[in-house]
Amino acid sequence: MLKNILRSLREYKKPTFLTMFFIVLEAIIECILPFITARLINDIKAGTSVNELIETGILLIVMALVSLLCAILAGVFSAKAAAGFCQNIRYDMYTNIQTFSFENIDKFSSASLVTRLTTDVFYVRMAFMM
Repeated sequence: MLKNILRSLREYKKPTFLTMFFIVLEAIIECILPFITARLINDIKAGTSVNELIETGILLIVMALVSLLCAILAGVFSAKAAAGFCQNIRYDMYTNIQTFSFENIDKFSSASLVTRLTTDVFYVRMAFMM
């Protein structure tokens, strides 16, 4: 089933993988920040020079900004990938519904089919974005 769903990625594979890349990069940076902060505290206790403290502070600020940039880019690519993925799912579902025989169409109400094309796909989009 997952294989069938992931076929709908088609042209949105690149934003999907870029999202994963930026999330991993952000997580790595967030894991490194406490170690640099601990080193800064140890340097302060050891009585280091002000220039070294400023350099470490600037490094922390730059790493925090890079982490923020990664989070923003991950959000942007995630939104693009999820929107395109669900667009493809809707198209695939619609083309599949068009192949139904009249007997199958009578089994499903129009309201049920519209709900599948809108609300259910919206929930898939939110799950994919997360």
